[in-house]
Amino acid sequence: MSTLIAAEGLGHGYHDEWLFKNLTLGINPGQRVALVGINGAGKSTLLKLLAERFSPLEGKIVKNKSVKIGFLDQEPSFPEGYSISDFIFSLENKQQQLIKEYEELIEDPNPDENTLNRLYEELSEHNAWEYEHEIKTILSRMGINHLQQKISTLSGGQKKRLALAKLLIEDPEIYVLDEPTNHLDIDTIEWLEKLLTSGNKTILLVTHDRYFLDNVCNTIVELDRGKIYNYNGNYAFFLEKKSEREAADESTFQKNKNLLKKELEWMRRMPAARTVKSQSRINSFYDLEEKTKQRSDNQKVTLNVKMSRQGNKILELNHIGQTFDDKKIIDDFSYVFKRGDRIGLAGKNGTGKSTLLNIITGFLKPEKGNVDVGDTTVYGYYKQGGLAFNEKERVIDIVKSDAEYIKMADGQTISASALLTLFLFPPKKQHGMVEKLSGGEKKRLHLMKVLMQNPNFLILDEPTNDLDIDTLNVLEEFLENFPGVLILVSHDRYLLDKMSEQLFIMEGNGGVSIYNGNYSEYRISLDNAKDIPLPKAKTQEPNTSTKESKKLTFKEQKELDEIEETVAEKENEIEELTKSMANIDSVDYKKIQEKASQIEALNVDLENIMQRWVELSDRAGN
Repeated sequence: MSTLIAAEGLGHGYHDEWLFKNLTLGINPGQRVALVGINGAGKSTLLKLLAERFSPLEGKIVKNKSVKIGFLDQEPSFPEGYSISDFIFSLENKQQQLIKEYEELIEDPNPDENTLNRLYEELSEHNAWEYEHEIKTILSRMGINHLQQKISTLSGGQKKRLALAKLLIEDPEIYVLDEPTNHLDIDTIEWLEKLLTSGNKTILLVTHDRYFLDNVCNTIVELDRGKIYNYNGNYAFFLEKKSEREAADESTFQKNKNLLKKELEWMRRMPAARTVKSQSRINSFYDLEEKTKQRSDNQKVTLNVKMSRQGNKILELNHIGQTFDDKKIIDDFSYVFKRGDRIGLAGKNGTGKSTLLNIITGFLKPEKGNVDVGDTTVYGYYKQGGLAFNEKERVIDIVKSDAEYIKMADGQTISASALLTLFLFPPKKQHGMVEKLSGGEKKRLHLMKVLMQNPNFLILDEPTNDLDIDTLNVLEEFLENFPGVLILVSHDRYLLDKMSEQLFIMEGNGGVSIYNGNYSEYRISLDNAKDIPLPKAKTQEPNTSTKESKKLTFKEQKELDEIEETVAEKENEIEELTKSMANIDSVDYKKIQEKASQIEALNVDLENIMQRWVELSDRAGN
């Protein structure tokens, strides 16, 4: 199989520090590769090098000149003064230019009839109608509707979706995608999964979304301490093989460490005779010393900050109402928060999730109703947009501006520097400027500042954006043990499934519905609702029908008597499955989905049994 693109002896770094050296990687046609690694490992840099956005300091990128690469940056840039239409439609593509002219014309309330007829004919002549439908579908899915709108007026999320839409329309030979699911709602992510896995697309992507990774990719490449490791399989397979590799690395490191100790003793003996020592053994010593220095312990972010005491009264929303531009965002919503509430906030983009969060936290006063906050409630609000850090400020000074010392869950008080170390910011990074941090490291710093407040009411708005998977696993472990109230907004279906026990569904028309269960259970219930046929219209029974015909038969009476026992059995099964889900390992999300499906099926059975009970009970009472 011919390689489409390859990196040979690649080396790159910033600020006099190498991210990687002598790195080799090849991508074949039809391969869908996920690039994983901790924040700051160099994933985004590697993507940009492969997409030929700039040249490496060492090595080269090899590909056929005719191979077209489509690149989605984390923060895409656009030509000055462009409209959406200018950006989307390529001047070199005749079909696209016809579609552009047609789409712009039909946006006009009074289109010129002659021009419209000409475009109909030309679009048919160039077989562009199917292509026009594909383009409109992509733009609609990305929430792009007004082609004449200037790009400069779009939000950061809208710009990311616009850049992704253009790439999907161009359909290049190689897709290079940096966090493609950021700023997409879950419905759009599921649509994107199907699109990327159709045909024989070649893809290299960085994503934190484990469901998306498993559903799209067939190869995982890990970038770890400047080296590449390949895994042909899904995320669970990658974790298994990675743990085996790390165990082997640890064994090798300990052997090298013991050998280095012996060699050091040999080097220290008879220093005056150093020149007559075996030169090859001396060289081996320095090589061994270098290998041992390069190895760093597999550290994990530590999240164990103290939670503030929580009283009986936490937060009450009383008949909340909010509109923007005459559109109802929230209409008469009430809820009393209880200890241990774990709520996922779901809904399409633009349905008002951030508005509700701002009302809850007091950043926005509702037009109607009131918010009653308990005296002991302490918010921790991790916002989607992140914090506006001063790029020229030192990392440690940003933390010290909040507190010099921080109380931990075990009662200990530690310094700002020690806390930064627990969050994987070594002394060198602590005293460096914020501008030198990667996007993911800035997000980790933001998360740390939120947790420093010792909140008992934690709100996480898209916490998975730009965080590496290792940090997400630790965050999940922290959240599982967090005793306070949690509200989670995330397009990461795995995180929603694992962390929420209840959903607030923003319906888009002002309504906020409450669903008891996690996201997978909710989606299954929606799918099941679609499959249930509508009830037939009831017809009036003839007057000749007697009451005797409605009486229960012996078999039906026996069925009614046994239903109560059946209901209890079903409820016990649901309870046992729910308990077992809590004990499933956080990375085994397929098993979580399987359990959720079983629970949903049991709930459907239980509902049918209860309907039958109502029917039989009514007849028995006649």
